[in-house]
Amino acid sequence: MRTVTILGATGSVGTSTLDLVERAPDRFRVKALTANCDVAKLAAAAIRTRAELAVVADATCLAELERALAGTGIAAAGGARAVCDAAALGADVTMGAIVGCAGLASTMAAIECGGTVILANKEPLVSAGDLVTAAARAHGATILPADSEHNAIFQCFDFARPERVRRIVLTASGGPFRDASLDEMARVTREQAVAHPNWSMGAKISVDSATMMNKGLELIEAARLFPVPADRIEIVVHRQSVIHSMVDYVDGSVLAQLGPSDMRVPIAHCLAWPDRMATPMEPLDLVAIGRLDFEAPDPVRFRALALARSAVEEGGARPAILNAANEVAVAAFLAGRIGFLEIAAIVDDTMQRYDPAAPETLDAVLAIDAEARRLAGERVEDGVA
Repeated sequence: MRTVTILGATGSVGTSTLDLVERAPDRFRVKALTANCDVAKLAAAAIRTRAELAVVADATCLAELERALAGTGIAAAGGARAVCDAAALGADVTMGAIVGCAGLASTMAAIECGGTVILANKEPLVSAGDLVTAAARAHGATILPADSEHNAIFQCFDFARPERVRRIVLTASGGPFRDASLDEMARVTREQAVAHPNWSMGAKISVDSATMMNKGLELIEAARLFPVPADRIEIVVHRQSVIHSMVDYVDGSVLAQLGPSDMRVPIAHCLAWPDRMATPMEPLDLVAIGRLDFEAPDPVRFRALALARSAVEEGGARPAILNAANEVAVAAFLAGRIGFLEIAAIVDDTMQRYDPAAPETLDAVLAIDAEARRLAGERVEDGVA
């Protein structure tokens, strides 16, 4: 029996994690669940799983949560500090699924407890990768990647002999606009951008997939997670999203992990690791799939890839700036304030205008994040005006 805490329990990854945990009540006991302010969904999940604690990051929602949990024996708390406290309860496994840099502090709190931390949110490794990996070493924590691509690499990577790895190949679906022209992309609507052809995801990550910034952020993550230089991490568009990534060895062998386009597969691998657990997925039908296609991504239509590669190569604060500016730009696009192609333009502009020293503490990362957001916000306002 493992205890589990889910940070971001009402999002798409959190919901998938709950589905797996609830299917195996003999293997998992829920310690804490957190959400931003979706009280109804959080309270229902806490009651179903008999969680010890439910937390809303937005403290103004706490009274509503307390009413929803009245008489259940489940404790309720609210505020950013309470989310970190939930992360620090010492669960055997903590799922970090809070979108954006909002999940950074709670992820660090979980790592400092020394257990197993599953990372589904990219920001801890992108914005504070050196600090996160150093904290994991210092506290004996195990970091497992829940992103389908990094989880695929994790399953194929020979950590005992990393020098035998020649390169890592990250696969990308290409998103909904892989065949669109620049003119067509300039007219993209919110509804078109969030309609991913292969995966069911939240709005922000769906837009990141559409711009391919998602793959750029994954490039940075891979460089943090695996002992392979960034210039030996390649990105290949694979439309079917059946091969989730590959590891190429010096003898010419290429190991690939295949599976359906459902986040429950990599999440289940992390929850049960180093064991395996059953999921409701049907066996992969390769005959029905029929073919697997690969192509190089277009750097002109997908500027985000070049921006991310330059950020990881330059290092220091650059990845944090890239991530913060992207979050602001994507939010502005989803709000209808800027066009689709302006997302990458705002990120590029912010990176050119701001180049601080490398952060050495979590507070420094958060300060860089805040300033990058301010500058990106100015650029949004300039465009709207």
